[in-house]
Amino acid sequence: MNRFDFIKTLALLPLISKSMKVQTLNKLSSVLSNTDRMPLLFLGHGSPMNAIEENEFVKGFRNVGKEIQKPKAILCISAHWETKGTYVTAMDYPKTIHDFGGFPKELFNVQYPAPGSPDLANKTKSIVQKTEIGLDDKWGLDHGAWSVIKHLYPNADVPVIQLSLDYTKPAQYHFELARELSVLRKKGILIVGSGNMVHNLSMVAWDKLKGSPFAFDWATEANEKMKSFILEGNFQSLINYDKQGKAFDLAIPTPEHYLPLIYTLALKDENDTTKIFNDQPVGGSLSMTSVKFE
Repeated sequence: MNRFDFIKTLALLPLISKSMKVQTLNKLSSVLSNTDRMPLLFLGHGSPMNAIEENEFVKGFRNVGKEIQKPKAILCISAHWETKGTYVTAMDYPKTIHDFGGFPKELFNVQYPAPGSPDLANKTKSIVQKTEIGLDDKWGLDHGAWSVIKHLYPNADVPVIQLSLDYTKPAQYHFELARELSVLRKKGILIVGSGNMVHNLSMVAWDKLKGSPFAFDWATEANEKMKSFILEGNFQSLINYDKQGKAFDLAIPTPEHYLPLIYTLALKDENDTTKIFNDQPVGGSLSMTSVKFE
């Protein structure tokens, strides 16, 4: 190869690389057969005890599981897997992680033996171009995932993978990353965000956890404003949650429980209807509010 041809080839490499990635994306996307557009869920998961208790929230999860088409697999974004960079679980059999303390032995005995899906993990890695997705073989399913998914699919017969939250990135970044996953909705994949819209553990009124629902005024204000933004389709205000005033500041002291909502919003289609359920406060400073787009 002469010098001119060599330089010409070097100049074409970025175009060749991009073309190959697009071809790979198209090939991987075609592997999963097309389906009707799957719903989206944001689930307020609350206490890990919801995994073993029978209450109105569990009934809400169970009911929504009955309302939707059974998926081929689930991609879950949980508040409880934060990483530097973004990863997907890629093992065949993810372990059940009991990532909490101070709860009864009965809760630690719970196992949710849903299979994983290395195939879906690799497809997710190929679809996302905003960042490099790492394949993880160590994590598993944390309680943000299994404590709610077990009520949707109690037989653990739907493969589940998790996508981590890059704690170094702002909400706008997560919104843009999530939008790249939209093709999965038409491939039989149920995407679940699991967190809490209002989540301030430092201000929980422990003496009011039982009995009638109770919320501090700021928690009610934040939760109502969040729901209004969701129903109006005003997602930019929800992305800019840190500019919405004191009630939002108290409701979202750290973003990990809020960001799974951002993933769900980013994937909403203009033709989706919105259903809000499990809309109750817990302990003054937590909200179990959940959302289904379908």
